[in-house]
Amino acid sequence: MTWSPAAIAARDPGREALVFGAERWTYGEFDRFSARVAALLWKDGLGQGDVVALLVSNRPEFLGLAWAAQRSGLYYLPIPTKLTSAEVRYILEDSGASALIASSDLGALGAAASEGLDIRRYGLDENGDFPLLSAALGDHSPPPVIEGGDMLYTSGTTGRPKGVRRPIAGETLGSDARRVERGAKLFGFDADTVFLSPAPLYHAAPLRFAMNLLRVGAKLVGMEKFDAAAALDLIERERVTHSQWVPTMFSRLLALPGDARAARDLSSHRCAIHAGAPCPPSVKRAMIDWWGPILHEYYSGTESVGFTHISSPEWLTRPGSVGRAFGCTIHILDDDGREVPAGTTGTVYFEGKAGLEYHNDPEKTRGALDARGWATMGDIGHVDDDGFLFLTDRRNFTIISGGVNVYPSEVEAALIEHPAVRDCAVFGLPDPDLGEVVAVLVESDAAKGPHDLELARRIAADIAATLAGPKRPRLWRFDSVGRTETGKIHKQQLRDASREAGRMIDLRLSAPAPDGAS
Repeated sequence: MTWSPAAIAARDPGREALVFGAERWTYGEFDRFSARVAALLWKDGLGQGDVVALLVSNRPEFLGLAWAAQRSGLYYLPIPTKLTSAEVRYILEDSGASALIASSDLGALGAAASEGLDIRRYGLDENGDFPLLSAALGDHSPPPVIEGGDMLYTSGTTGRPKGVRRPIAGETLGSDARRVERGAKLFGFDADTVFLSPAPLYHAAPLRFAMNLLRVGAKLVGMEKFDAAAALDLIERERVTHSQWVPTMFSRLLALPGDARAARDLSSHRCAIHAGAPCPPSVKRAMIDWWGPILHEYYSGTESVGFTHISSPEWLTRPGSVGRAFGCTIHILDDDGREVPAGTTGTVYFEGKAGLEYHNDPEKTRGALDARGWATMGDIGHVDDDGFLFLTDRRNFTIISGGVNVYPSEVEAALIEHPAVRDCAVFGLPDPDLGEVVAVLVESDAAKGPHDLELARRIAADIAATLAGPKRPRLWRFDSVGRTETGKIHKQQLRDASREAGRMIDLRLSAPAPDGAS
């Protein structure tokens, strides 16, 4: 069996592939677009293993561009659209991207971020057209039809993101069936699937789900921007069978008026997948009460070193678990690298998938692997006697706010540049809507007290141009950071103390957020 949109298009070119607002693409249209883009990139000098960066908003072309790289031995690198130009530039430089494709609404950001770089630039116009495709491709030979792959960015040892990618082995396009088989077994994905993807496609989970559903002939329904009521409308109108969410979306769905929720016919919907952040048990129970036991949770990461899964009936008997291992083996290790028994907390390692490598960061790569080749994403947890995994902390204090990973060291690096900041510590605190929000303890000679609202407002406004919205601290306190003699910060202690009511300044309540902080 050949698993690719090209194979689907050859059999059934009129089959519907993508729905984004008023735009509807068939597999035939999707295949022609991706094939022509692939030919253009190879004609312009890109070759196997080169990186194509995508700075593109949610639209059908995003997936067409990604599949152009996937079908021709290239890497596609999705760039979050809310980053600053400096953040985009870092990713372009670190990845060694050979090409940047930007949609018209992000053209200015792409131009500023890539100024002076030796990189090919392409644009989509306001109609979603790729103007250069109208140019004759001449007699240039078509690119090889081999599997490419994704390159995605996660945290680095300095707090800056690091790229993760797997080697391109030159396998024939359509031969990669790993995620296809997993999706079929766990979630029932097949050619009749109608999949709602309400999240930005630059995130790993929605992108990987979409790319692999397009291998089996499913229909993908996307949203330009998440809206709770509009998502329910799409489930009803498109007869959605499967969907993928983050817990923040559940909170906003539950916040809809009861009559608005009851008015929709959701009878086609049989599988709702969620991950990306811890889901408050009360929220998950409320969703199961509303939609029935169709929620499926999984735990994985950009690194793809392991995967767990838990169904609604299993979760109801083990609330808080992220499931049992699928296609891998979980090992919980203590600080000395020794495996600990069930019920004992330690670092979560996975056995079964080799090849993890952080781009340009051999030290981080070594730190993620043990002598046996088992790999960790830095999470802490335990398994019970039946092998169900429970996580204690997420990625060494990585903050997951509304499904977006925020790396404290990156925020600290921006804050420490401010003249009023002598030292700082950034950590996450629970939030009923976003899961977590960014909190900061700041040492400052300019502070008039622990709740200096005006100073917090001033620093927040000054760093707004440096950090994208989800990374900007919402909760503030001015006090001593309390480093140890070795320069370390006991962030768990800071976080525990900061949970007490009234300890932090909440800028969301006391002042308007800086421009663009939504």
